[in-house]
Amino acid sequence: MANPVPSACCVVLAVVVVVYAQRHSQQDSHTQYERVGADVTMKCGSMDWDAAVTWTVNGTDIDESHLNGSYLILKNVDLSQSGQYSCYEGSSWHLKYQTNLKVGTPPKEPVLMCRSNNYPKGFYCSWHLPTPTYIPNTFNISVIHGTKDMVCEKDAVPKNRCHIRYLQLFSTVKYKVTLTVTNALGKNFTTLTFDEFAIVKPDPPESVVAKPVPNNPRRLEVSWQNPSSWPDPESFPLKFFLRYRPLILDQWQHVELSDGTSHTITDAYAGKEYIIQVAAKDNDIGTWSDWSVAVHATPWTEEPKHLTTEAQITETTSASTSSFMAPPTTKICDKGAVVGSGAVAVCWTAGLVVAAYSVLFI
Repeated sequence: MANPVPSACCVVLAVVVVVYAQRHSQQDSHTQYERVGADVTMKCGSMDWDAAVTWTVNGTDIDESHLNGSYLILKNVDLSQSGQYSCYEGSSWHLKYQTNLKVGTPPKEPVLMCRSNNYPKGFYCSWHLPTPTYIPNTFNISVIHGTKDMVCEKDAVPKNRCHIRYLQLFSTVKYKVTLTVTNALGKNFTTLTFDEFAIVKPDPPESVVAKPVPNNPRRLEVSWQNPSSWPDPESFPLKFFLRYRPLILDQWQHVELSDGTSHTITDAYAGKEYIIQVAAKDNDIGTWSDWSVAVHATPWTEEPKHLTTEAQITETTSASTSSFMAPPTTKICDKGAVVGSGAVAVCWTAGLVVAAYSVLFI
C-alpha cells in the first residue's frame, strides 16, 4: 500500500504554488497617478461592491478599516503610500485587479537659463524644476529667432541642456525660448526673450597660479589662462578682473586688466597668506564670468640668520674661564698647627694671597 504522507505533501505544495501564482499574476495591471493630499478610491476590477476581497500593498495585507465594501479608500495620501496595490477575490486569492500607485505633484514653473560661453559659435539653454514632483516629467523646448524656428540639440549629459548654433552674427533680432514641462498631474511653462549680446558670459579663467617674488616681501606674481571654451580670443579678446585679500581680513582688493594674462600684486602684507581669484569678460559685450578656483600664496620672506655678537663672545669666554676656577676657601688656619703670632701672620698672609689670586680670574 502506498504511503499517503508524501501524496498529501505534494497536494499541499501544489496548492501553495497555485495560490502564489495567483497572487503574483499581472492581470489588469496599470499605473495610477494621484496628487499629494488627494483622497483615492480603488475598485477591485469588475468585482461587485459587496464582494468579499482582500487588498495588499507591496505584498502586505491592508487593514479592512480602509475598505468600503470591495473598494479601497485612501484618505489624504502622501508620498509614503506609493506602491503596488493588488486586489484578490475572497479566499481563493484569485487576482482581480492590480495598480502601481504613484503619488506626486504637478510641476511648478520651471527655471530656464540661456548663456553663450563660446561666443560667437552659439549658446546653450539649461533648465530645472524648483521643487521635485516625485513622478516622471517631460520637457519640451522651442527656440524662435524672429520668425524662424531653430533646432536645440539636446545633450546626452546632462539631460537638462541643449545647444543652439548661431546662424547670423551681430543680429539685433531677439531670441525667444519657451520651455514646457508636463507630467501626469499637470503642466507648466516659462519663456525667455533676449538679445544675442546679453547672454554672453565666458567660463572662469583656468590654471590660475600665484607665487612670491624673490627678495620682494610685498609682491605676488599671478598668472592664468583664457578659458578653453572661449574659441577665438584673438578676434574676441577678454578682459579680466582680479581680486585678492589676506586670510586675516574679509575685505577684497580689486584690479581690472584690459589685456594680458598676468599681474603683479605690489601691496601685499609681508608674511601674510593671500587668497586670489580671477574673472573674465568679453571686452565689449556680455557679463563677467564666475570667479575662478581660489589659489593661495604668501609673499617672499627672508630666511632668519643666526648671528653671534661681540657681547655674546665675551660672555661665553668669561663663563668658560670661571668654570675652571677653584672656589675660594673659607677654611680658618689650624691654630694647633702653628705656634706664635708669626704663624698667625703667615696664615693670614697666605689667605690674602689666595683671595687676590682668585680676583684676577673673576
